[in-house]
Amino acid sequence: MSDKPFYQRHVFFCVNQRDNDKACCADHDSPEMRDYAKAKAKQLGIHGQGGVRINQAGCLDRCTQGPVIVVYPEGIWYSYVDEEDIDEIIEEHLINGRVVERLRI
Repeated sequence: MSDKPFYQRHVFFCVNQRDNDKACCADHDSPEMRDYAKAKAKQLGIHGQGGVRINQAGCLDRCTQGPVIVVYPEGIWYSYVDEEDIDEIIEEHLINGRVVERLRI
């Protein structure tokens, strides 16, 4: 058994869609943003074993701060607005290991 983790970082995008009028991440195009992040990570060659895994999650229970993602193993939570924010998280946190404080929640 290897001491090396299967993924260096695991990113979960909340893609929850609520049926009532309560806030939810899917109202902010979170499924599309997850797809964007996954494609970008693949394009940069950081997606997959030994690198980064981009996944979707159901409700992460931070709806009022959404849309949200959480990056493990650090347990850093982010909110984002657009693809530029996702690009910054990928570049700074996933590649360079620096938390993007302006997007952290």
